[in-house]
Amino acid sequence: MATTQVQTVSTGVDKAKLAAAAALVVAALAAFYLFSKQGALVQWAVLLLGLAAAIVVFFTAEPGKELYAFGRDAWREVKKVVWPARKEAIQMTVYVFVFVLVMALFLWLTDKTLEWLFYDLILGWKK
Repeated sequence: MATTQVQTVSTGVDKAKLAAAAALVVAALAAFYLFSKQGALVQWAVLLLGLAAAIVVFFTAEPGKELYAFGRDAWREVKKVVWPARKEAIQMTVYVFVFVLVMALFLWLTDKTLEWLFYDLILGWKK
């Protein structure tokens, strides 16, 4: 049976780091608009620097470290995947397209047959 675990930020230091990261994001956005008269280059530089600082602060907190570890583990798992060869991928794609076309044709024929059955034969509503 799967257990659901809810993780919360437990230490005051982590809460402060997350609050600081959020404040840095807000400050970066505010600075972006405050520096509108300095030019686009300055605006974007301030925004990117503020967001980079927020990311650094976030990744020093425990949730950031856990997110980084999760990403590292996920990348390790992706490297283990045996990817199909080009020929096999193209072949499977063709199979999918053919199946979709066959199903579309089947559904269209079913729809037209039921339409003919109900409207023409049973109800007598000729078009």
